[in-house]
Amino acid sequence: MKDLLMGVKDAQRLGPLKAAVEGRITNAKGAELTGLSLRQFKRLRVRVREGGPAGLLHGNRGRPSPQRLDPAVREQVVALLERSEPRLNDCHIRDLLVERKVEISAETVRMIRRALGLAPKHRRRPTKHRRRRLRAARVGSLVLIDGTEFAWLGAHEPVFTLVGMLDDATGEPLSLVRRPNEDLHGFTQALRDTVTKFGVPEAIYGDRTGIAVRNDGHWSHEEELAGRQRPTQFGQMLEELGIRYIAAHSPEAKGRIERHWQIVQDRLPAELALNNITTHEAFDAFLPTFLVRCKNWFAQAPRESVSAWRSAPRHLDRILACRYERVVGRDNVVTIPGHALQIPPGPHQRSFARARVEVRELLDGRLIVSRDGRVLLEQPAPAGPFSLVPRDSANANRRPRRESGPRISIRIDDRGEAKVPSPLPAGDRATLARERSRPSTQHPWKQQSYKPQRHPNSAARG
Repeated sequence: MKDLLMGVKDAQRLGPLKAAVEGRITNAKGAELTGLSLRQFKRLRVRVREGGPAGLLHGNRGRPSPQRLDPAVREQVVALLERSEPRLNDCHIRDLLVERKVEISAETVRMIRRALGLAPKHRRRPTKHRRRRLRAARVGSLVLIDGTEFAWLGAHEPVFTLVGMLDDATGEPLSLVRRPNEDLHGFTQALRDTVTKFGVPEAIYGDRTGIAVRNDGHWSHEEELAGRQRPTQFGQMLEELGIRYIAAHSPEAKGRIERHWQIVQDRLPAELALNNITTHEAFDAFLPTFLVRCKNWFAQAPRESVSAWRSAPRHLDRILACRYERVVGRDNVVTIPGHALQIPPGPHQRSFARARVEVRELLDGRLIVSRDGRVLLEQPAPAGPFSLVPRDSANANRRPRRESGPRISIRIDDRGEAKVPSPLPAGDRATLARERSRPSTQHPWKQQSYKPQRHPNSAARG
C-alpha cells in the first residue's frame, strides 16, 4: 500500500465520510460535522465509497496546469538569462520577448532567474524616503536636458558622451546626440532635433552647466546698466525661441532624467551587442530605432490632452547659432577669431564702414553677417566635420587681476650671476625707490665738463 498525501482539511473530512459510508451516521450529520452542504457531502461519499481515500483528492492533481509557461518560451528566457555578455535585466528580457510576440511578465522572468540561482544584474539598494515631484500636466510644457559619459560600445572602446532631451509629462525621450564630450554643439543639435520633430517647448530643465548659464561673477558696464548678465550663447538661443531655462541646484533635483540615463546605460549597450554594432556610424543609425523602442517601453499618457508644443520658427537655423556683435572696419571687413569677412558694397556702392553688425555662426558652419535684420553676407559652410564652439566669452576682454605684494628686481652682475635682494621692511621701500631714481656717479649729468646741447634754432627763436 503506497502512501497517500493529502491536506489537513481533506484528512479531517475522511472520518465522517467513512462513517457515512459504513452507515454509522446520516448524511445530514456528516455534512454538519464537515461544514459542507448536503449535496457536496453526498458527492464526496460516493467518491470515497468507489475510490477509497483517494476520492477526496482533486481531479487535477498530477496534471500539468493549462496556465504553465510554454517550454519553448522558457528556453528562450533561460538562454537570455545565461548570457555572459551582455547581461540583461528581467524587465529588458520581458520587453525583448514582447517584441517577438511572446507574452510574459517580468515576475515570471524573475522566478525563472531565481530558480536558476542567478544573481540580478544590478544590486538593489535600500529605498530612501523622497518627496515625489508631480510631472508636468501637458506634453511640451517642461523638457529635461542633460548629457552622460559612458563606454557605450564596450569596456575596451573609447568613452564618449550622449546628449539627450526627455519630456517630463510623458517620460518619452525626444532626442539623442553622440558627442566626444558635453559641449555647446551637442546641446544645440539636441534642441534642433526636438524642435524640428515636436515643436518649441515652454521651458527646459537642466543643471548649472556653463553651456546654459553664467556661473562667473563678472559684470561689464553694459550689463550693470542693463541690470543683468548677458546670457551664454545657448541662453541667447533659448531667449530668441521664447524658452525659459530652469537651472537645478543638485543632481537629485533632476532625478527623472538621471534615472532615464541609468536605463539607457543599462539597455543601450546590451542592444548594441545584440545587434553587433561596433562603429560610430552604425551607432548613430541605431539611435532613432532605440528612441522609438524606449517610447514604447516607458512613455505614459499625460494628465492633460492639450499639447504645449509651439510651432517651429521659419528660420530656425539662424536662431540656433552663436552671436557676435562687431563694428565694421574702414575696409568693410568684419572679423571674428579665425575669420575675416569682406562685406560687399550696398546699394549705390554704399559702404558699411563703422557700422554695427551681428555675425552669426550656424550649427552647420555657415557665417551670416546681418544689420537690422537684413543679411549683408552669407559665407558657406566649411568642408568636412564642423563643431560649434563659442569664439569668445563674456570675460574675453577682462584683464587679469594683478598679484598684490612688493615687486622684486633682480640684478645681473659682471659675471652674469643674478642677485636677488632680500625683502625690505615697508618703511625702507620709499628710501630704496628714491635711491634708484638718482643717476649714478658715472652718468654724464654727474660730470663737470657736461654741458647740455641746445637746439640750433633756439637763439633765433629768442
